[in-house]
Amino acid sequence: MKTMFQDIEYLSKSIKDKKSKNVLKELEKNINLLKTKSGLTQLMGKKKLAKIIRNVEYENELKELQVELIKLQNWVYDNNKRVMIIFEGRDAAGKGGSIKRFTQYLNPRKFRVVALQKPTEVETGQFYFQRYFQHLPNPGEITFFDRSWYNRAIVEPVFDFCTPEQYEKFMKQVPEIEHSIIDDGIILIKFWFSITKDNQKKRFKERMSNPLKHWKLSPVDQKAQEMWDKVTYYKEEMFSRSHTGYAPWIIVDSNDKKKARLESIRYILAQIPYKGKKDAKINLHHDPDIVERYHRRSHDEH
Repeated sequence: MKTMFQDIEYLSKSIKDKKSKNVLKELEKNINLLKTKSGLTQLMGKKKLAKIIRNVEYENELKELQVELIKLQNWVYDNNKRVMIIFEGRDAAGKGGSIKRFTQYLNPRKFRVVALQKPTEVETGQFYFQRYFQHLPNPGEITFFDRSWYNRAIVEPVFDFCTPEQYEKFMKQVPEIEHSIIDDGIILIKFWFSITKDNQKKRFKERMSNPLKHWKLSPVDQKAQEMWDKVTYYKEEMFSRSHTGYAPWIIVDSNDKKKARLESIRYILAQIPYKGKKDAKINLHHDPDIVERYHRRSHDEH
């Protein structure tokens, strides 16, 4: 009894029409995806075939990009470079999930994820940037900031956690601080993960119904929809006053989480001249429809 693959091989030799050959080639590719462990597991879960194929393609692409991230990390370590990546965005925009995919296979001794709790009473009386400075990358290290000092640009003024004077002082200082950091040799990249109001609402509902995601809900999250327009105002102020030539804001459309993860990784890989980059087996050019440098009047979240 002939196997499916023998039939495909027979057809590939018999068919002469170019269009038919392309269709057959795509069919063979999809069947090979379904043969993988992930594909078979999802088939058993009775997911739709097209969705399974998309998921497996995503997983394969992610793995190839993660191989490149390991090369990048080794280059950072071997050359005593310092890399700081800031992840900002509205609640439920997918910042944490993206950081998880960035770091999944990295050497834990050579990177840190910084996700600070609200400041203590002592920290509240310190120079605002002080508690963040101790988490700047050491030589040979990458630090991923799951939110950053930009809390003072949006979250704090929106929820009255800081005074107008503290806010203004921060907005004047932050471009100078970032200039000093970059001037000292730190590679700084600032991401804003963008999401629509409707998608944020859907993700909040999922968190409420999924016991594994309950921990992600906070009092601030629960007011995010109510405060949408106020967040928008402060977000635009932040972009206008802290987007600079040396530390630009990079906008990531995260309405599709998987695309956001792939393209943000691709962006980082494209920015850093790590060893072995030319040998990459995957495209390292990010999709400009998903990841783009902030331009005034061009960015909108509905």
